[in-house]
Amino acid sequence: MTRRVLQAIAGAAHGGAEIFFTRLAAALQRAGEPQRVLIRRHSRRAKDLRAAGVGVGELAFGGIFDVATRLAFGREIAAWRHLIGNTRAIVDYAIAKGWPRERITHLPNFVPDAAAAAGNVAPGERAPLALAVGRLHPNKGFDLLLEALAATREVTLWIAGDGPLRPRLERLATRLGIIGRVRFLGWREDVPRLLAAADLLVCPSLHEPLGNVVIEAWSAGLPVVATASDGPAGLIRDGESGILVPLPGSRGGGPQALADAIERVCADPALRARLGKAGRRAYEAEFTEPIVVAGYRSFFDQMTR
Repeated sequence: MTRRVLQAIAGAAHGGAEIFFTRLAAALQRAGEPQRVLIRRHSRRAKDLRAAGVGVGELAFGGIFDVATRLAFGREIAAWRHLIGNTRAIVDYAIAKGWPRERITHLPNFVPDAAAAAGNVAPGERAPLALAVGRLHPNKGFDLLLEALAATREVTLWIAGDGPLRPRLERLATRLGIIGRVRFLGWREDVPRLLAAADLLVCPSLHEPLGNVVIEAWSAGLPVVATASDGPAGLIRDGESGILVPLPGSRGGGPQALADAIERVCADPALRARLGKAGRRAYEAEFTEPIVVAGYRSFFDQMTR
């Protein structure tokens, strides 16, 4: 039987899920897997996918009143039999909503090896540097992070990402008196270099189904401090491969708790080294391209026997 793989994403202009979608499609294409992808119209993403040899269909994904997309998407998926969820929480959600348990499988994301790609860009003596990466969206908790930064003494922060909240976040940093310790870098394509320059990655998300940035930090051997949203809490072993902070509104959560965790990691080189090494081991064990692509291909083999 000739097998066929369909992937689809509506997606934003920028974001971790969108990056991984393109990354996985290209990796499967390199591995020789026939596939078809459907995306929201996006010239750069379509160009990158086609350059990798992937067949691309572009739809509007315009919402509830977009009948044309609904019909076209329905035609595309009519013959497909199985779903893949890239987190166990997504798999559980689909099952809870009625998808048959035997027709959904968990397979994780992968990220490129940041330790191999970054090069040596570590700066000299300076204040501790925290890095945060992601869309400037309410779910990502960057306002929480700025409030936490204001409760630290010397930590500086780079925020790599863009989105509609940027002006509001810049005003918040000014109001908190920390604008001199924050750099808004915009959307960046050189995240491995940023990871190599930082002392830790902070993932302050209020809602995060996976958290590719955690895996990216692990690939660079960089310690992680994260709020205990679904994705990071499912990835990180608290105190071993990262530090988890309760979400705001939970017992022990809030800006001061996040600030305390950041300062704890910044002040303790041995802790940073231990967390970074454990994260790197987790990356090598589960989240490299060869491991994840092999998992997909093994799954495809099972489905087409």
